[in-house]
Order: sequence, then structure tokens, then C-alpha cells
Amino acid sequence: MSATESQASAPIDTQLDMATEGPRMTIWEHIGELRMRLVRIGIALLIGMIVGWTFRVDILAWLLKPYESAWVGQNLPGSPELQTLSPADVFVGYLQLSLAAAIVCSAPIIFYQLWAFISPGLYKKEKRFIAPFVIFSTTLFMSGVAFAYYVVFPFTFNYFFSLLGPVGQGGTVLTQRPTLTLYLDFYTELLIACGLAFELPLFISFLIMARIVTPMQLVKFSRWAIIGSFLIGAVVTPGPEISSQIAVSGALIGLYFLSMAIAFVIRPRSLPITNAS
Repeated sequence: MSATESQASAPIDTQLDMATEGPRMTIWEHIGELRMRLVRIGIALLIGMIVGWTFRVDILAWLLKPYESAWVGQNLPGSPELQTLSPADVFVGYLQLSLAAAIVCSAPIIFYQLWAFISPGLYKKEKRFIAPFVIFSTTLFMSGVAFAYYVVFPFTFNYFFSLLGPVGQGGTVLTQRPTLTLYLDFYTELLIACGLAFELPLFISFLIMARIVTPMQLVKFSRWAIIGSFLIGAVVTPGPEISSQIAVSGALIGLYFLSMAIAFVIRPRSLPITNAS
């Protein structure tokens, strides 16, 4: 059998592999490529931090709205406060806030640089996904941030504040005066965590493209994914209020089933729908 006939009889993906395989990069070339991508991400974050620092007061005022609304909604006395314990706390707090704003605003650039770093190891048909990847990943991340701001924080603050008030008959009152640093730690970590959690469909898409899992494996695992989503929802949203738990758990379940739908669409043609094992 000639080489031409052998190539024609090979599976489609194998032919594609042979047609798209280029010169392999050495480990030092990979390190150089990684350094270049990290430098570009660092430049984007630096620019984002400068912009965030310029609008630091407006950003902090926006972040405080759920806190202030929950404070007023629970009829707590006085006005909500954020304390500082050292002269540098305000500067450090605003710097942390500027970094968090830079991460959120630079998300498209970060995801693009990530794709550009892994693209040399992809086939031609996969490299065409760069625009959908950047748009999809950025949309998911921003959706997670919005979900935390508009859903998680109001439920969380309202429950936490409902625990405050008089204790017994002795006149002791539980109140809350968090520091700026603690408030920003709680806020920014949860915002970014929700943004990353909403990247679940993207993560599963990579597993499908890498042939690590199959769509049917995702279907079989769905019952455990639903149970896990309700467990996570119960942990993330404290308190007995069932509506907040359903909101968080429903979002996670929706993301998982969205991931399953995407898996059936993007699965490699040589990968069967059913699990061969």
C-alpha cells in the first residue's frame, strides 16, 4: 500500500493531525512564550489598576450598595461604617480594590493571552475558536461577578445583619463595624470566586476537546452534579432562607446542563457519544 493510500485510509482526525503538525517548540521556547504572555497580562493589569485607582471612590461606593441596602432593610441604628486600624489601611484597601477592578476589566485580555499561549498545540480547526473563546469566557466571568453582586451579596448581608441586635436583658447589643480591609477581602474574593465558578462550561469544553470525558459521562454524572450544587448552595448562602440557596444551586445546575449541551456540539468527530469503556 502506498503512502498516499495509507494517508487516505487513516481516520479523519489522524489526517488532520498530520496535515497540521508543525515544528515542535522546545521547553525554552515554551518558557519564553509564557513569559511574554505573562508580561502582556501584567501590563494590562497595570493599566487597569491605574484606571481603577482613578475611580476608586466610585467603585467603592458601588460595592457598598448591597451592604448599605441590607443595613437599612434590617433597620439597624446609625449608618454603616468601615473602620481603618492603621494609617496605611485606606491606601492598601484602595490598592486592593484597584487590583480587583483591573482583574475584572482585563478579563478579555487575560483570556486571549491564555488562548494564545496554548494555541501552538492546537489544530487549525481548533485555532479558529479564538474569538468565541474570548467572548464566551469573558461573558461567563462577568456573569459570575454580576450574580455575586446582585444575588449572593444581598441574601448574605441580609442574613448576617438579621443576627445582630440585643442579647438578653443585660443591655449588650451585637453590632457590626467591619474594617475596610476585611470588607474588601470578603467582597473581592467572593466576586472573583463566582466569576471563576461560572467558567465551568468552558472548563468542561476543554475536557471534551482533550477527549478526557465524553458527553454521556457528563449525563451519567448529572445526578451527582445536582446534589453537589445544592450542597455548595447551602454552604455559600448561609441562613435558613431557602430562596438564596435555590438561586445559587439553580445557577450551578444550569451551568452544568449548559456544559452538557456544549459537550454534544463540540465533541471531536472521532469521539463517540457513548462511552466506549
